[in-house]
Amino acid sequence: MSLADQIMSDLKEAMRAKDSTSLTVLRSLKTALTNLTIEKHGAGGELDNNTEIGVVRTAIKQRNDSIEQFEKAGRQDLADNEKAEIDILNKYLPATLSEEETAQLIDEAITESGATSRKEMGQVMKILQEKAAGRVDNKTLSAGVMQRLG
Repeated sequence: MSLADQIMSDLKEAMRAKDSTSLTVLRSLKTALTNLTIEKHGAGGELDNNTEIGVVRTAIKQRNDSIEQFEKAGRQDLADNEKAEIDILNKYLPATLSEEETAQLIDEAITESGATSRKEMGQVMKILQEKAAGRVDNKTLSAGVMQRLG
């Protein structure tokens, strides 16, 4: 079952359960996926799994930014709501890699690309993004590559 199919199934379940928080999150996620599909492939197209995961990561990042703003403004109730939405979105992400697995992946990508300096970081990141397949965020990967390449 694709991620979009899983979201649709969970959306129907949330409707039956009258779970308004899940319903809101899943509707916005479904809309984001639909809009990106139409933008990239037209009405009949489909997104690959990595692109779908990227949409989920973007939604989580947006909510993290909102949490930061709400907490600055003293609106803990809204921040808590955003945290609940992140918990729902996290269900659609693949299991994240451990620090050791991430470090090993970074080392393999550096060896594969033959990179020796930060100037070649783009080549390493391209390999890493394919290998990580959404199981590690790019910020973590980038920091690890910079640390190893000096």
